[in-house]
Amino acid sequence: MTHPSRFPDGGSRAVVYVIYDRRGRIEDFVLHALRSLRQHADRIVAVVNGELLPEGRARLAEVADDVLQRENVGLDIWGHKAGLDLLAGELDAFDEIILTNDTWYGPVRPFGPVFESMEQAEIDFWGLTDHPRVEQGASWTGEVIPYHLQSFWIAVRKRMFTSPAWRTYWDELPLLDDWTEAVTRHEVTFTEHFAERGFTHRVGFAHDRYDTENPSVFNASQMLDDGCPIVKRKPFYFWPVTMDHEASIGKWLLEKVESYGYSADLIWSHLTRNAPPRDLTADLGLLEILPSVDVSYDADRPLRIAVIAHIFYVDMTDEMVDRADLLPCDYDMIITTPDAERARAIEEILAARARPGRTTEVRVLPSNDGRDQSAFLIGCRDVILGDEYDLIVKVHTKRTPQQGFAVGQHFKGQQLDNLLPDAGYVANLVALFQRDESLGLAYPPMIHIGHGTLGHAWWGNRPRFERVAAELGIAVPIDNVSPLAPFGSMYAARPRALRILAERDWRYEEFGGKDAYKDGGLAHVLERMPSYAAAEDGFHTRTVLTAEYAALSHTSLEFKVDEMAATLPGSLRDKTLFLHRAGWMGTGRATDFFWMYLRFNRPDLVPRFERLRALMSAPRRMRDMVLRRSRR
Repeated sequence: MTHPSRFPDGGSRAVVYVIYDRRGRIEDFVLHALRSLRQHADRIVAVVNGELLPEGRARLAEVADDVLQRENVGLDIWGHKAGLDLLAGELDAFDEIILTNDTWYGPVRPFGPVFESMEQAEIDFWGLTDHPRVEQGASWTGEVIPYHLQSFWIAVRKRMFTSPAWRTYWDELPLLDDWTEAVTRHEVTFTEHFAERGFTHRVGFAHDRYDTENPSVFNASQMLDDGCPIVKRKPFYFWPVTMDHEASIGKWLLEKVESYGYSADLIWSHLTRNAPPRDLTADLGLLEILPSVDVSYDADRPLRIAVIAHIFYVDMTDEMVDRADLLPCDYDMIITTPDAERARAIEEILAARARPGRTTEVRVLPSNDGRDQSAFLIGCRDVILGDEYDLIVKVHTKRTPQQGFAVGQHFKGQQLDNLLPDAGYVANLVALFQRDESLGLAYPPMIHIGHGTLGHAWWGNRPRFERVAAELGIAVPIDNVSPLAPFGSMYAARPRALRILAERDWRYEEFGGKDAYKDGGLAHVLERMPSYAAAEDGFHTRTVLTAEYAALSHTSLEFKVDEMAATLPGSLRDKTLFLHRAGWMGTGRATDFFWMYLRFNRPDLVPRFERLRALMSAPRRMRDMVLRRSRR
């Protein structure tokens, strides 16, 4: 391809853009970014680390001059190296080479002003953002972090990329497959390395204009207002405890991005597949507190709705129908039950309650193994996989007698009273699906009042969850501490968001008998699966609450967190990191408790123990060597 010159003196620019996708896909946001860079680049080299599907290659070929697929080794650093090697015989044709990757969305603001500013500067390399120097005591690496340009965007001029120093740097750079090693041996040292060799640099949006250590993550909204053309992906799914610590709100950042005209659909379609769902929910504030007055339902665009109710306790049939009748439009009700006697009793109740706009069907299941999970995925598989409905509302008769009356009743109420409480609320719930095609599921948040779910909601289910997810082809990152899941298994969902679950031909015997309905059993594993299956197909989840229950839940959570937080000094982030290191999932060390005590109670003693702490953190072979020497 031939393109006009980009520099005032007739020079030209190349872009090496590195992509990684665990599925071999090319996301729409990547194509948008490359099309926009085309206005400023004479040559675009797209380097794909790892798998690349044929349709992905074809899409890339439309926006890039070269598509280079390589083994996924060396992270994006060696992807850039491969792109530079491809251009090696043509370097004299370019005045600037940009090394960038797919860790940002954009352009949110125009590229033009940044390029125009940098084209006037007499420099050898430049970046969009930078990071301040961090001294050893405050560094997460345990070493001094030098000032550096952030490596997701480094533009290099001819004097530097044709120099012996440049060639030597890349020839001697080792293969870096560990992220921490890549940061410490390349990103944080690159700027200082070349500055010490006489090359000058500049940054577009300097860190000292903002009030955090990493403004590209924590001040992203301000940077957009200042004209930064891109927004990093990380603020939308970074560890929520750190985002909370910095008061960085992903939901507001997304609204800011949209206000500048960038399509949120480009972000949603990527994030849902590639971020842990609970992290995403927390960072983007995906909890809807719905009013009891209809303020959003569009009666001119009714959805085709099926209510699927598994009824084991026949005396709860009236309640199931009453709640379903709160829907703002006609619907079909499909009831599953484990035997003919129950079915006859249910049909009698339904016959006495017949009404226009509601059709009913009772299905007798051959087994109750798996309870509502098997009833849904086996007994109603045709409904999920068919195209007859836009929305499914899944409910069941829940009592939870094994947990005691009060706890069991609360669990039932937390589910049904936050899913189908009154007509206005339910109309607003359906409206969520009317206005957002990327919404896959909505359900009440994880129960915590009366239940020990906080910090433990995987219980014994994660190992089998991981196996089943891999079997189903679900590659969505799995949340570490607790899953994002409809505990209690009542929710509203698009059938398309559940297809991965229903396409598998489940059998009742896989669920086991009554004794198999426990942690580690298939039913409990599948209870935690819907949001991950939906995300794999590009649908996100929102949780929903009434205002009354939101108040109960928040005040209870606030008090519990406050009580736990009182046990340790420091910020909530400090406490969480400390407790994770000290005891979470068996990774703790007694030295962490000791270090925490020193840091907050005897800071005067900290310098004495710095060397000991570094030694105890060193690899075992090095630690043993030093200790042997110290004994001589």
